[in-house]
Amino acid sequence: MTRPVEYTRLARSEYDIATLWYERERAGLGAEFVLEIQRTLDEIAVYPDRYPTVDDGIRQVQVNRFPYSIFYCVRVDRIIVVAVFHNSRNPSEWQSRT
Repeated sequence: MTRPVEYTRLARSEYDIATLWYERERAGLGAEFVLEIQRTLDEIAVYPDRYPTVDDGIRQVQVNRFPYSIFYCVRVDRIIVVAVFHNSRNPSEWQSRT
């Protein structure tokens, strides 16, 4: 069963900021980032339990090609993305959201 994916407000903001940053670095790189995030989210939607739980029901998946992880929780009817997080940032920043 494929579940719809929703972003929290902060997760969506992180995603948008990262996309713009990559696009400024090199034309087309922002689009590549978007495609890789979407590919990862499509996989999560189909196989939500595939990735490890890292904190009180929050799961983490490393995004290919980019130094980002997606943190999400699985609900009966949807997937909620709580962070699109650069791996060099302090994890306490996303952990305080749960």
